Amino acid sequence: MEKLHALALDAGRCRHVYADRVMEYVMDENKNSIIRLFDVTKRYNGKLALKDISLDIEQGEFIFISGPSGAGKSTLLKVLYLAEKVSEGQILIDGMNLARISSSRLPALRRRFGMVFQDFKLIPNRTVYENVALVLEAAGEKPSFIRKKVMHVLRTTGMDKKYKAFPPTLSGGEQQKVAVARAVVGEPSIILADEPTGSLDTKSAQTILDFLMEYHKKGATVLIASHNLHLLDSAVRGRNIEICDGKINRTATML
Repeated sequence: MEKLHALALDAGRCRHVYADRVMEYVMDENKNSIIRLFDVTKRYNGKLALKDISLDIEQGEFIFISGPSGAGKSTLLKVLYLAEKVSEGQILIDGMNLARISSSRLPALRRRFGMVFQDFKLIPNRTVYENVALVLEAAGEKPSFIRKKVMHVLRTTGMDKKYKAFPPTLSGGEQQKVAVARAVVGEPSIILADEPTGSLDTKSAQTILDFLMEYHKKGATVLIASHNLHLLDSAVRGRNIEICDGKINRTATML
């Protein structure tokens, strides 16, 4: 399949090559953004992880965040999910300023997100089924609905036969599939996926990408952070945002 994009790290600099199916993205100030970042900077012990990130993301967009390891991709998702606070700048989620949101409103806001963590963050003493069901239990859904919904997403990700298994008994790839199932089971309006195919073989990676794209077709805003640019060949039309050294290096539309 036609290669969309190549990215290399050369002497500390990001170097990019775009093929014909990618065009430079031009911001449209008239659009109604669900996510807005204004000059966002994040430091860890004085070291910059993100620097002056300004970004608008529309409801229903499919975003692929690319860049080498350590570029700041995971940090960007963490500040959106409020797993980390920004050092400078502001983030608005559907008009709500994350810096001003009260702790009582935080759980409701987070339920709008489905998060696939790079290190899975599964509860080790809960079964696969219980890990995924927790999302719906927290939302107050009925047990009959929870079972039907959880088993559906586990079948889709190929983990239904291991619904009684505990995370420590699973391979990295299997844990990743469970993490994806947990992220989407509540049908969130925003899905953040940090290296969702990192531990998977090519076939399984494509299955997970197709799975996420199905939720995008239903209207979810999907952000995938990955250094695996082969995924771009299979992605739906959307945007590719390159990050290098904590800064947006280039934004382009995937045609």
